[in-house]
Amino acid sequence: MAEGKKSWYVLRAISGKEGKVKEILDAAIKNTDLGKYVSQILIPTEKVYITRGGKKVLKEKNLFSGYVFVEAQLNGEVANVLRNTTNVIDFLHGRGKDSKPEPIRESEVARMLGAADDQQADENGVVNDFIVGETVKVNYGPFNGFTGEIEEVNREHRKLKVMVKVFGRKTPLELDNSQVERE
Repeated sequence: MAEGKKSWYVLRAISGKEGKVKEILDAAIKNTDLGKYVSQILIPTEKVYITRGGKKVLKEKNLFSGYVFVEAQLNGEVANVLRNTTNVIDFLHGRGKDSKPEPIRESEVARMLGAADDQQADENGVVNDFIVGETVKVNYGPFNGFTGEIEEVNREHRKLKVMVKVFGRKTPLELDNSQVERE
């Protein structure tokens, strides 16, 4: 069988069931001939901090709720197999009643995959580095909304020492990189 060019398509899934769809399709790729036509299943996520019971918790959040991205070559029954997967509604396609699934543009794929790369770079501390003397605004905790100047940067532990004015006096705060934003 000659390997054709694969394109990225978007499957509309029941919101909240994207992970289950990915799990089912990954199993089908490994155990059936679907692996010849489908190479990747992707659910773009981002890591966000949320507050639960006064504690900051890292959680993964879907960037596109209800959508699963599939790199596939839609030959023969492949489109029907993908469309009829449990928790899948249909492909994202044109406006016509009987329109076929449309691949997404390469620029959109590059941007989506690039966003994942940026997220990994942020986890490694490469992006979002602060410098001494920079003005930042605290966005978490009891000093939320206060503005201060960075006195010390610890890149290894991703910690900052920020001097904020409280009642007219400079007060040092030790904060996480994620607890401040550039002013």
